Amino acid sequence: MSEENKALARRWADIFNQGNLDLVDEIYDPNYVEHDPTMPEDVRGVEGAREFYSMYRSAFPDTEITIEDQLAEGDTVATRWTARGTHQGDLMGVTPSGNRVEVMGVTISRIEGGKIVEEWDIYDALGMMQSIGAVPEQ
Repeated sequence: MSEENKALARRWADIFNQGNLDLVDEIYDPNYVEHDPTMPEDVRGVEGAREFYSMYRSAFPDTEITIEDQLAEGDTVATRWTARGTHQGDLMGVTPSGNRVEVMGVTISRIEGGKIVEEWDIYDALGMMQSIGAVPEQ
């Protein structure tokens, strides 16, 4: 079961790498909850996940996600990843900078019934915001 869960947890990268928002329906449970440090509230449900991915794909249309490592135990998968892309669209009110961005992070996914029901994202949000010019570098 661990290998199946790891494969499912890797599929979110395909949303970015392929630009395929239809995968959201296949991957996420209708009661999905995502805890993301850049969002003022948790992302909820399949439609919330679709909006979240759409926002980032619009801001970074050339995003490439590389899965660096995964660990799985029971219904939980930890995925270490690196995202690379160019800031070409609006992101939370920040106009496109044209800057190339590289962000490393970890996503912890909880899986039930073959779908992801909850995730916790931990990534260098401050570094990303500095890279696009939204926050001055110190």
